[in-house]
Amino acid sequence: MEFKDVMAQRHSVRAFTDQPVSDELLNELLATATSAPSWSNTQPYQIAVAKGAVLEDLRERLPPMFDDLVSLARGSKFKQLKAMVTKDGVPDGDFRPITDYPKDLQPRRNATGQQLYELLGIERGDKMGRHLQMRENFRFFNAPVALFIFVHEGLNVYSPLDAGIFLQSLMLAATDAGLGTCAQGALAIWRSPLERHFSIPENYKLLCGLSLGYEADETINRFKPQRQPLQALLVPER
Repeated sequence: MEFKDVMAQRHSVRAFTDQPVSDELLNELLATATSAPSWSNTQPYQIAVAKGAVLEDLRERLPPMFDDLVSLARGSKFKQLKAMVTKDGVPDGDFRPITDYPKDLQPRRNATGQQLYELLGIERGDKMGRHLQMRENFRFFNAPVALFIFVHEGLNVYSPLDAGIFLQSLMLAATDAGLGTCAQGALAIWRSPLERHFSIPENYKLLCGLSLGYEADETINRFKPQRQPLQALLVPER
């Protein structure tokens, strides 16, 4: 495709088919993305690829952990304190998930969520409907491949910056090849399930996950949130 078409067609896919992604194609996409620029060409990130039995184990483990976390958040202060002491059900990711958005960004977040739930017919007060939709993140939206991105702690913000450039390159390469992707910050809530399957270097921190596969013909995949106009993103001169 023309580059502008690839950019226009890439979107967050939240429903995948069961069609597998061949190892040959997956490796080709990853190799393409490694040409992304990075700080002094250090490529300060590592990628864990989950598929097959490993992916299915994670797909089985993570949703109940999310259920327990939501229950804990809605539970008593005593229950929360006990969990903090025992570490039972408490997130063990390397970065604290965002819970409070800055005031200037919150309206954009609200608008995106409202548009998504309206498309799916989930009412504002339907807590269970919203919970189940969020829960799909931890099933990787049925994708046949999930990737987890780890960044080197020694380059501060520049490791996540470089990882972001790599991710965008990977998502565009996947779009050009006819596949869909969804970058997911939610997949960084827990590190321990990944350590069961991967030898992760200690100086690398879990940043996010990415689901990858072939897009299903589902209503949710028609969701494309409105972007800010260019003028709203440009810093004005004094």
